[in-house]
Amino acid sequence: MSRYLLDKFLYTVDRDPELTERYREDPAGTVEWWEAEMAGSLLNSTSAERTTWLAFDDEERRALREHDHVALFQLGAHPFLTLTLFIAVFERDHGPLEYQRAYGRALAHLSMPYPDITT
Repeated sequence: MSRYLLDKFLYTVDRDPELTERYREDPAGTVEWWEAEMAGSLLNSTSAERTTWLAFDDEERRALREHDHVALFQLGAHPFLTLTLFIAVFERDHGPLEYQRAYGRALAHLSMPYPDITT
């Protein structure tokens, strides 16, 4: 499991409107493409330097493909990164703050100590 890679996915997809839309429309395809093409690139780097050891595990892939923010939180993904991306993906389908409230309700069953979100 790599919290770093989960957070990197959430961060990079959220900051690119075309990629955000792609993730909304085809989450499985976007996760597969991103893992193959982007996971090994250095975050915020303009060089061609890459690494080959980063990959999602099966549970991470499933949670990303299914837009399962509760599972992502339990896996250690940073909740602010998940929330901001999922607002971009789903807020248009809901009324004002409706998605944010549903997000909070879905996490309400969790109690402290929360999963470690440090990277």
